[in-house]
Amino acid sequence: MQIGNAKELGFLPDRLERIGAFIQRKYLDTGLLPHGALLIGRGDEIAHLWTSGVDEDAIFRIASMTKPITSIALMQLVEQGLVGLLNPVTDYLPEFANIGVYEGGGGATPFMTRPPKTVMRVVDLLRHTAGFTYSFQEMGYVDAAYRRTEVENWSKMTDQQFIDILAGLPIEFDPGTEWNYSVATDIIGVIVARVSGQPLGEYFQQHIFGPLGMVDTGFQVPADQAHRLPPAYAFHPTEKMKPFDKPGAESGWARPRSFHSGGGGLASTLSDYNRFCRMLLNGGALDGVQIISPKTLELMTANHLPGGGDLTQHSRALFSEAENGGIGFGLGFACNIDPAATALAGSKGEFFWGGMFSTAFLVDPVEHITMVFMTQLMPSTTYPLRREIRSLMYAAMAA
Repeated sequence: MQIGNAKELGFLPDRLERIGAFIQRKYLDTGLLPHGALLIGRGDEIAHLWTSGVDEDAIFRIASMTKPITSIALMQLVEQGLVGLLNPVTDYLPEFANIGVYEGGGGATPFMTRPPKTVMRVVDLLRHTAGFTYSFQEMGYVDAAYRRTEVENWSKMTDQQFIDILAGLPIEFDPGTEWNYSVATDIIGVIVARVSGQPLGEYFQQHIFGPLGMVDTGFQVPADQAHRLPPAYAFHPTEKMKPFDKPGAESGWARPRSFHSGGGGLASTLSDYNRFCRMLLNGGALDGVQIISPKTLELMTANHLPGGGDLTQHSRALFSEAENGGIGFGLGFACNIDPAATALAGSKGEFFWGGMFSTAFLVDPVEHITMVFMTQLMPSTTYPLRREIRSLMYAAMAA
């Protein structure tokens, strides 16, 4: 990757250099993280590139950084009139016609449910207000049922099995009334596949990855590129890092899976994901290719939480890829609606998300900045690294 002149791009080079030095000293030298890679861009140029313990062309498991890509895919179908944001989800997934809201039971007794008071609409899936959850939220009997049924196991589920299992379980609340980080984006992926008539990975390749030149992004890393997959780890209180997924050809991401997870299944690189971010920064277009319209992207990055509030007011999730203060949520992205409430330097209108393995990206349309950070340690809440990187990055801007 060609690096531009940081000073000409409006950064103080010595302050950019101290970002990597900070990560190295605090996280890598101490064995808290296995490796790290950081790209900061301004406009269409790269202002800063840092890697340690991994090659710059490494292919990372990006987990929930898959979600914005899946959301863009759905909005492409909205632009074609094939999906309506205010349409009931049952227009596309009739299996959900009898889904109920949790009222009780679920342990040794059957679930007790009631009919939802509100209609579950497509927009609810995009903004995580549909009532679904994640198995790792561990808040009650509903997410326990997710764990028991292995509904999130990509190697055991097909699209149809995934939907059928969810249709037989309760949702946590009436759609549109609360925010809960969930499998909703996986459901969006199934809708994209059904409406387009293509497997999700094939749709991505034809309509997003191919046009954007994202040559190393997909649900399965090809055998001849598997050597570029670094190891992934899970936090352990005494060992610091415990192996979670093997590198190279032994990785789960080097093998085919029966379910293409629109919520978390992709692997990608710094370069590829930065091309996706540049497209977002440029209003939906890159190198003469229009992926999504500027007005559609404007809609996606606006705050869609009820009443215009932030996640402190609406989130019931024990885990998400965003902190809550000053942060709204759009159609696939978290958005900064009140920088003062975040207690973090930044811009009103920036949008971002992250992945379970502590990866992160940010697009700041005010300052024309993109940032992509990659490492491989789950969960992403283990360390405050994302806040630290953002603080250090904005501190590197020249007056």
